[in-house]
Amino acid sequence: MLTATYTLVALSVEQAHIRLSLLSFQKYVQSTLTRQQSLTLSQLEYACETLERLYQACRWRKVELYLIPALRQATERADQLLDELSRLNASALAVVRRLKQNLEQGVRDDSEVQTVREAIEGFCGALLQRLEKEEKELFAIARSAICGDAWFALANKLLAHDAQVAEARRSGIDGMPGESEPITLLPRLAPPAGAVTELDILIPDDPLLRRKPMRGTVQRAAAGK
Repeated sequence: MLTATYTLVALSVEQAHIRLSLLSFQKYVQSTLTRQQSLTLSQLEYACETLERLYQACRWRKVELYLIPALRQATERADQLLDELSRLNASALAVVRRLKQNLEQGVRDDSEVQTVREAIEGFCGALLQRLEKEEKELFAIARSAICGDAWFALANKLLAHDAQVAEARRSGIDGMPGESEPITLLPRLAPPAGAVTELDILIPDDPLLRRKPMRGTVQRAAAGK
């Protein structure tokens, strides 16, 4: 079904956006903290702020807002996978809370650089693993479990969401986290991280995509069902 295919492609593009932000921050940390013996207060504050922004960006994705609720309503087959995804989310959130607590309590020691670096690696690893599981496992279950009318309703929600965000931008109002360009990760005076040279967008395998170019509206997609 074309509507399902185009919806999953749109979600995959959003996944790639978040993955790029996670990989960029991970690369910045690897290139910066490995050369340091200690952390400044501003670096620790920056790490906490960035992790919070990345977590919120993941939380406000369309997969979370629309696809997962539709899948829960359609089938129980994904329940075990959804529980696993929730555990990965909880692991990432625990890192954010722990670093923020250390910042608020002024906890500083000689192993701080290594501790923060390992915490950030754990955070990025958990969310990157979640993205991969969604694309390889969750999307496959959704394709087989969600019916045609539900896909059409889901696609309309995505279009309405994008229209709302576009209107907010025109009005000068901040959109939802994760809806802008990739998150700016480098703080002032920080050395630039190297560019991320590879970015994989996992597009659902569908022969229809190879025969017909993607259109921009749900109505045209639905016409090809």
